Amino acid sequence: MKTLQAVTLGCSKNKVDTEHILSQVTDSYTILPEDYDGPCDVLILNTCGFIGDAKEESIQAILAAVERKKAGLAGRIIVFGCLSQRYFSQLPDLIPEVDSWLGARDINPVVSALGCRPVPSPSRFIAESLPYAYLKISEGCDRRCSYCAIPFIRGAHKSVPIEDLVEEASQLAARGVRELILIAQDTTFYGLDLYHRRALAELIRELSRIDGIRWIRIHYSYPAGFPDDVLDEMADNPKVCKYLDIPLQHISDKVLDKMHRQVDGTWTRELVRRLRERVPGVSLRTTMIVGHPGEGKKEFAELLDFVREARFERLGAFTYSQEEGTFGAENYRDRIPAAEKQRRLSDLMELQREISLESNRARVGSEETVLVDSFTDGILVCRSQYDSPEVDGEILVRYSPEAFGGLAPEDLCGSFIRVAVTAAEDYDLLAEYIGPETDDFKTDQTNHRL
Repeated sequence: MKTLQAVTLGCSKNKVDTEHILSQVTDSYTILPEDYDGPCDVLILNTCGFIGDAKEESIQAILAAVERKKAGLAGRIIVFGCLSQRYFSQLPDLIPEVDSWLGARDINPVVSALGCRPVPSPSRFIAESLPYAYLKISEGCDRRCSYCAIPFIRGAHKSVPIEDLVEEASQLAARGVRELILIAQDTTFYGLDLYHRRALAELIRELSRIDGIRWIRIHYSYPAGFPDDVLDEMADNPKVCKYLDIPLQHISDKVLDKMHRQVDGTWTRELVRRLRERVPGVSLRTTMIVGHPGEGKKEFAELLDFVREARFERLGAFTYSQEEGTFGAENYRDRIPAAEKQRRLSDLMELQREISLESNRARVGSEETVLVDSFTDGILVCRSQYDSPEVDGEILVRYSPEAFGGLAPEDLCGSFIRVAVTAAEDYDLLAEYIGPETDDFKTDQTNHRL
């Protein structure tokens, strides 16, 4: 068979799209690893076009693919995804060596371009042996945040039916996935187009019935109109992690208004208070934008004060970039110098580093159930329900055959164990093994290893 290599850039939503594509072409192609640097018949690139840095990374990846083609190491090159969708009329002339340029709103044209017949299927081609998987519950976005290009790249919000998601999740569980991470442009909007109601809590209840799924984690929740029944699931459903990724972006009324976020600072503070009250012990991750038009020294100081007050367990941030086609680019002047934006970003992240360290130190001495993700250099890399993969800290446990009763590290990966937290770093924790999480540990880990 011909060989096919897929390179995925950008977010976890792109990763899921690539996995769905590859699952439909395995009868026609041998799938090569993403980091493979040898010859291949077809090279496909799933690109990101959200902000400046992501666009630059995608362009560099495309140019690298072109160099491989010139060197005889790649046959056809197919580029799709957000960057391709956003600049579809410009890129073919700029990089003519690419054989096919396709969009981001439908994966079927990519499957067809690979010479295969698109077939609706929940199957995914997952090359990595990991005990967690992302479950993309909807596509597109109906919000109109002034800085964001996603709505005109990905189109209107479109939910995946509950029965299709349950089938996809069931297949993942049968392959050993223990944790589902629900993702979308806005997970709280789920169901409005199909069922004329917010149906995220209903979806969570259905996914909770799947044998083998132990944790369900919620990402990318828009704050406005946050559904209360989801908080009930987080508080009462033992399979739902007490963890929420909810990008707030800012706290200043002036900046939030310019961002078109549909909330103000008072409402945002009340939401954070309600989340912590309704779900005791919840770990909150948020994202902030610094340097947005309208953010002066006063507004940035208010943002720092809010972060000190809210004490988010996890926080990421990025500097504002003016994206063509957005309301902000057409109506606001980007007056803040790049150096000042970077200074504000550094100040914010230094504050968050201190908060994160303090939060981690409070966990020293606790006993926690963790999921073993992987093993490297004598260390079991683990996470608790309060830590999401790839974006949050890890819990590191030193392995020795004696401590684990002779169990090999590869048999521990994908299992839940009990650990005692012994030390805290800025973002990671160190811990010691206590014992298996359940009495049927051996059966559990055998049945659910990838």
